[in-house]
Amino acid sequence: MAEAISTTGELVGLYNFIISSLPPFSRAFVTLFFTVVLIFFYLILVWKFSKFISKKNIFGINLNRYNTSEHGTLGGFFYFLEYIVILPFLVFVWFSFLAISLIILNAELDVNNVLIISAAVVAAIRMTAYYSHKMSLELAKLLPLNLLAVSILSPGFFEFAGIIGNIAGVANLLGNIFNYFAFIIILEGLLRFFDFAFSLLGLDY
Repeated sequence: MAEAISTTGELVGLYNFIISSLPPFSRAFVTLFFTVVLIFFYLILVWKFSKFISKKNIFGINLNRYNTSEHGTLGGFFYFLEYIVILPFLVFVWFSFLAISLIILNAELDVNNVLIISAAVVAAIRMTAYYSHKMSLELAKLLPLNLLAVSILSPGFFEFAGIIGNIAGVANLLGNIFNYFAFIIILEGLLRFFDFAFSLLGLDY
């Protein structure tokens, strides 16, 4: 934690030094440039992640096709690996992205509230993915884009040094964020179970 704060402080100091060494008329342009680049990459990540996380079957690698055995044991292992291990990990990446974004763009939020908000949003996205991909996609874009809109309208958003300073708050997440990985695994397991049960019963949802 102390190292993260120290590193962040050094980055802020370096940024302020660079800005102060520029002619006064160019400082606003440099700050604007860095802010635009930050928003651009943020939007790219939101776009990619939202399309990715809103799918019922996130990836199409289908590990079961590598099962050439007559037994169902190996097939069951591949199914478990794909949907109970790999998929929850990828969902956890999106959860981490949301939590870190909330901290960087709004350092005033409490860490526990950040984790709860992020977990609730990710859980809702994954649940709606089993019902409607379009609904899930809209929800996956909702919070990140609204967060960006609120942050842009907040005083001091265009002070790039302040955004860099907020990165120190990310270190506070590390002690608690992995506790939510178990929640994601359990949730995805339950969703897969009910999806399988409904398909066996011929129920459409």
